[in-house]
Formats: sequence, C-alpha cells, structure tokens
Amino acid sequence: MWSQVTPDELGLTFVNDMWGWTDPATGDDYALVGGGEGLVVVDISDPKRPDVIGILPTKTMGSFFWRDVKVLGNYAYVVSEDPGHGMQILDLSTVTDITGDPVTLAETAHYDGFGSAHNVFINTDTAYAYAVGTDTCDGGLHMVDLSDPTNPTEAGCFSDHAYFHDTQCVIYEGPDADYQGREICFNSAAEVLSSFPDPLIIDNTLSIVDVTDKSNPVGLARVGYEVDGYSHQGWLSPDQQYFFHNDELEELFEGTPTITRIWDVTDLDNPFVLEEVEHDNTSIGHNAYTEGRYLHAANYTSGLRIYKTTRAGAGLLPEVAYFDVYPENDNPSFEGGAWSTYPYFSKPNVVAVSSMDRGLFLLKPRLGR
Repeated sequence: MWSQVTPDELGLTFVNDMWGWTDPATGDDYALVGGGEGLVVVDISDPKRPDVIGILPTKTMGSFFWRDVKVLGNYAYVVSEDPGHGMQILDLSTVTDITGDPVTLAETAHYDGFGSAHNVFINTDTAYAYAVGTDTCDGGLHMVDLSDPTNPTEAGCFSDHAYFHDTQCVIYEGPDADYQGREICFNSAAEVLSSFPDPLIIDNTLSIVDVTDKSNPVGLARVGYEVDGYSHQGWLSPDQQYFFHNDELEELFEGTPTITRIWDVTDLDNPFVLEEVEHDNTSIGHNAYTEGRYLHAANYTSGLRIYKTTRAGAGLLPEVAYFDVYPENDNPSFEGGAWSTYPYFSKPNVVAVSSMDRGLFLLKPRLGR
C-alpha cells in the first residue's frame, strides 16, 4: 500500500465510483473519487503523499448517493441517478494550481439532455459519451457528441435492447472482419421483468451494438445467460477477442463463489460464454478493467483482485495479486469494500481502489513481466 485517504479526508460519507486523469502539461496523476456529496479531486503525483484538492458538489442531493465519472482530454464528466442531476462537466486544468486546504470546485458546464443516469462511458478515440441507465432511451445508450467539450450535444439513442447497466465502446480492431474499423459498444444489460410483490425476475444479457452511425445504431447481438443475478459490468481484452464480465448478484442470490464470465466475442453476431471462472473467495464481483495482460477487479468485501488473462482462451484467469480493503470477511454483501479500481495512471506500479467505507487506496502491485 502506497497510502490511504479516508472518507473523512475526502469529505465524503460514502465512497463509490472513481476514475483518473493525467495532466498532459506536467505528467502528474489525479484520482477522481465519487461519493454522496460530489466528486473529489486528489493529486496522487506522489502516491505516498496524496493531496486532496477539492470537491465538485453534487448537482442535486436526493436519494441516490452514488455517481460515475469518465474523462475526455482535460474534462471530467459526472453523472448520478439522482433525478435532475444531468451530466456535470469539470475542466480539470483549473485544479492543478490549487494549493492548501481542499476547496469547493465549480462546474465548468452542464448537459441536461437527461436527468438521471447510472453510468457514463467516453470513447476517447471518437469524443462521444455513452450514458446508460438514463431516464431516456428506455435506459439504453444515450449518445452525446463531445467534440466541443463544454457544449455537448445529443447525437443519438439506442433503446432496442432494454436497460443497460454499463458499457464499453471501442473502435473495433478485433478478429471479426465484418466490423473492423466500426464503433462498437459492449453492454451489460439487466432488464427487470417483474419485482415485488411478484418474484424478482431479471433478464440478464450481453448486448453488442454498432453505433458508427449515431442516428441509426444497429443491434448486432443480445445473448442471455442462465443465472439468478444482475448483469453488471465488463471489459474487453486488449485484442478484443474476449469480454470479461461481472454479474453483481449471483454470489448473493445463488451462493456461488465470485465469478468472472469469459465471453468469446470473436464473432460479434454470435457471442457466447466460453467459461464461468470461479475464484477462491465469495464476495460480489463489481467493476473490472483490463490493463495489458491483467484484469484488475474490484470485488467488494475481498478488495482488489488481479487476474492474469494470457490463458483466457483456455478458460483460465489465475489470480496473481490481491489487496483486501475489507479484511473482516468475504461475505457476498454490500456491507463495505471495493467499489471500483483504476489501473491506467501514467506512473508505473500505481493502482487506485475506491472503498465504500474506507476511502481511496493507492497500491503498488507486484506483478511479473
């Protein structure tokens, strides 16, 4: 562990999603940490001595205390499920000269094309944002043109595959020759078919959508998997052959160990589950991101787990490192632990983890080359 920044030091009562930003002028790294009160900017250029710069207060304060954030260039884009929140925009270049005690930051601009959103993804190669779980587009893809970063405009909508909980959109360079060079979104979709007082029934799927033409997006595949859970989030392997996918509730509902699904997506029209990898703990899998040969997974009560992906084609994801931010237990619960992680800072051997109850951890993985 390089260091820890507690929720009190962050000025948050509950910590959730996070992302990161590197100042192109200096190479300094910053962690962007979401919580109930807003988005906190932390200078981690010295990971042993992180410095809390300030907080961008939430646009609205209601019943939903989590938020999600992504970055394009020098701008952070922040969403929340709180009604009327929209998407806040913060010019990060304005925070680099702030010294002393943490300050209150002001949003640079705001997008109100939707009110609430569960998450947002930004394809930095195309300068488009994809908000999911919004109060528009039936919860599917709400596409936003960020070519003018402080004046976003709505670009399109995809609602044919129901509610999306998370997405990753890329310029496709994978093995399916039919779609190379096109912009493709890989979506974790969970459609609630019935709930209380009826039995809870959720249709869990992986959805793949061609969004090259924002005015006419095309659904390529919508494939379900048999589980009593909730399709949550996933990330592609660097070669775009596999999609590593977490279901958020199967460990709780079905009593399974922590599971990562390896989807074979070499044929975008016909993806399939290659393997359900059971890990050696029982916590709920949440957010996971690939970086090089490794998958960095934030798994609630068992903390950060790092898996090697070089044998994913054989259905294997061996664990090579871990840091438990909630050592009390590995219960399949939401009582505490790791919400998300960010392994993409410019400095080597720095990985951040956001812990719901214990704040921000900066870690130094010991990984083989």
